[in-house]
Amino acid sequence: MMNFDSNQIQQEDYINLYKSILKPRLIEEKMLILLRQGKISKWFSGIGQEAIAVGVTLAMHSDEYILPMHRNLGVFTTRNIPLHRLFSQWQGKANGFTKGRDRSFHFGTQDYNIVGMISHLGPQLGVADGIALAQKLKKTNKATCVFTGEGGTSEGDFHEALNIASVWQLPVVFCVENNGYGLSTPSSEQFFIEDLAERGAAYGIESHIIDGNNIAEVYEKMTYIFEEVRKKPKPVLVEFKTFRRRGHEEASGTKYVPNELMNHWSSKDPIDNFETYILDKNILNNSEIEHIKTDIKSEIDKHLQIAFNEPQVESSVDDELKETFAPYDSIMVKPDNNKTSEKRFIDAISDGLRESMRQHNDLVIMGQDIAEYGGVFKITEGFVEEFGKHRVRNTPICESGVIEAAMGLSICGIKSVVEMQFGDFVSSGFNPIVNYLAKVYYRWQQNADVVIRMPCGAGVGAGPFHSQTNEAWFTKTPGLKVVYPAFPEDAKGLLCAAIEDPNPVLFFEHKALYRSLRAQTPEGYFTHEIGKAQTVNFGDKISVITYGMGVHWALALLEDYPENTIDIVDLKTLKPLDTATILSSVKKTSRVVVLQEDSAFGGIAAEIAAWLSEHCFQFLDAPIKRVCSLDTPIPFAENLEKNYLANSRLKTTIDELLKF
Repeated sequence: MMNFDSNQIQQEDYINLYKSILKPRLIEEKMLILLRQGKISKWFSGIGQEAIAVGVTLAMHSDEYILPMHRNLGVFTTRNIPLHRLFSQWQGKANGFTKGRDRSFHFGTQDYNIVGMISHLGPQLGVADGIALAQKLKKTNKATCVFTGEGGTSEGDFHEALNIASVWQLPVVFCVENNGYGLSTPSSEQFFIEDLAERGAAYGIESHIIDGNNIAEVYEKMTYIFEEVRKKPKPVLVEFKTFRRRGHEEASGTKYVPNELMNHWSSKDPIDNFETYILDKNILNNSEIEHIKTDIKSEIDKHLQIAFNEPQVESSVDDELKETFAPYDSIMVKPDNNKTSEKRFIDAISDGLRESMRQHNDLVIMGQDIAEYGGVFKITEGFVEEFGKHRVRNTPICESGVIEAAMGLSICGIKSVVEMQFGDFVSSGFNPIVNYLAKVYYRWQQNADVVIRMPCGAGVGAGPFHSQTNEAWFTKTPGLKVVYPAFPEDAKGLLCAAIEDPNPVLFFEHKALYRSLRAQTPEGYFTHEIGKAQTVNFGDKISVITYGMGVHWALALLEDYPENTIDIVDLKTLKPLDTATILSSVKKTSRVVVLQEDSAFGGIAAEIAAWLSEHCFQFLDAPIKRVCSLDTPIPFAENLEKNYLANSRLKTTIDELLKF
């Protein structure tokens, strides 16, 4: 028999523990019936693991953030979420937390300080780091708790999150439910150590092993751990030994599990054993237990009926598009005075960051080598002296974990800017951008107040891994804004605007413009409108639609043509796209070149060309032409790079169209 004795747990605590652990079990049993009846679409069972979710949640304060997984129903019930809202969520009803846009436990709720998972399991670990960082910066003395499974510890996000938490000494508790199988893959094929808790030592993190089927042990030990983390911020890794007695999801079954193993863990059922204990100890009698069960079942039935009676979710195209981004009333801030000075492109970006740091006194900048060193391009040089290392944070080399931490800061109301050392390196942080930041507001109305700075572009002899203009990776993803300025004033004003915007923004900065381009730029704090293009040269014979370095390639050709020939539209923002300005230009000229530095296939030029063919066909006197770089990686040698870049083919294309 399992030992539930504890000097720290009083009789009323035992009763509360029993009620709390019983409730998710009874809900699950009902859900399995509804699943067979086709009234819910899928179920991830936590039967046999309830003690972990319930014990951990009871050990926390209700205003502390907890990030559960899809088998942690006990987190949601212990935080006292009304059951009808959970049932509505699982049925895809409007009263659920995602308005039918996501299922299961893929949601969060600020009302209950719960941040739900996404199917890519790893990112929530880094998000927990960001929440814990926010608590540390705010000096709240609160802990943060995040769950993962033994399979999730194989993901790079797990190791990045532990390393960041260790380096920054964050008050976050990593809870690993070692339940034996990742879908059908046994733990022996996931890792080659006996205890996952051993991984804590590699990162200098305190670790513990707890019997995950013993509710008293979970509650008592986790209460102590959280108290210690609150007193002195530090990360802790906890491994819970348990077992998954149902399939990964119900359709998977458990045929891959040996019978003797299943029988062993069935005998360790956390509820059956705890119920026997409280009966033996006369904490409750059979009649009282039956009364508790009847009350919980009655609550379940009542709330199920509420959810069943709700209408099927409905929406409109306008509603769906509107709720892809957090609402934001953009108010343009003009410079305080007419004072300007000549600034390089790089100085304008640095000024925009500095002014925003002054404007938002809790704004955090994170990136590799950005503190004392000032970043590889020296954009944040001197920032530590003015704003301190708590706000200008050097990070380990782990793009994914840092972007996830930025998401965690946003959950706690703190803006952040993440610098990619080179835009190319964003591929190492791609998942949290396109699957977490981009989708989080649409899913459960949580904004991602994050700007990711992307030094990009060729023409500097940097080769395939430091020269990409990979904006098309992100313009394809709903929920992201993409900004790509061409001039110092725009770079400063748009960067300040991007930081003001509560939505995730990818901010592209062409490296070749950093120190080669100078222009008069207003002093002080000001913003430019995101989503607004600008005509930078007026002509009536041909439109060149472009952005970034392409604007300067087009401007460099003006002396080769008579005045008023080329209409040059600088898009400035690629998502949202200013189609009105494009349309106005094309109506005037009837000939279009769409110019981009990126390679042709699948780029933003292709999307603009498609839009033009759909909406401007009647205004065209010639075919739409795209001028793009070659469909190859970017070469290093100067002559090869010149041949690669689109500007080597721009004049020829313009001449051909003018003759058409």
